[in-house]
Amino acid sequence: MADTLQFERDRAYGGLLDLIMGGGIDPDAPLSERKLADSLEIGRTPVREALRDLARDGVLEVRPARGTYVRRLTAEDVREIYEVRQGLEGLAAFLAAERGATPELRAYGPVFRSMMEQPEDFDAEETYETGARFHTEMFKATGNRQLLNIFEPLRLRFRLALALPRFYDHQRVRESVQEHLAILDAIEAGDGVAARRHICGHLSKGSEVRTRIFADLAKSPHPYAAVNVERSEP
Repeated sequence: MADTLQFERDRAYGGLLDLIMGGGIDPDAPLSERKLADSLEIGRTPVREALRDLARDGVLEVRPARGTYVRRLTAEDVREIYEVRQGLEGLAAFLAAERGATPELRAYGPVFRSMMEQPEDFDAEETYETGARFHTEMFKATGNRQLLNIFEPLRLRFRLALALPRFYDHQRVRESVQEHLAILDAIEAGDGVAARRHICGHLSKGSEVRTRIFADLAKSPHPYAAVNVERSEP
């Protein structure tokens, strides 16, 4: 019974996250537990628990006397997220290199090389998603469960800032493949210092691009954006 309840809770969590990332939820309206349960064809109890967990993970925000809403991100949020990523992922790259690349991490090498040699065979979204999975696999390769546990909930906030499928900078996505390969090569070579340097450089470039996208959206919000963008307060 407990396993069934946990499965339903996890299914509700994943379903709600997909709706949010896909722009299927109006960010200006409070979330309706009943409507979400009907839409996902899941009971209201697991939906209620999933809403609570998403609020805990920073994806949703509870506004007293108003309800629960999709959390709005600002350019300041993006800057802070990338600062956190620099620290966490720099450490992860270093530890993965020191402890040796796992077979799962090494498997990304041929994929990245194929993407570089035949970019027309991979669209921007597929390329981006492959890179995102690479980052997660790098954390697993550290062998440090505490570091992975810290990263997992923060990864959802990264997705809110990064998963802008309708606003990909396609050139940047393709450039990132070469950067991912450089990170992987350094990890496979056991060079922790180089691995950390490469990933920090990769994140710095990503931060510049995402900050620019957020600034552009703040000037002229797109009606179908997957996330809401607000101007940061001065």
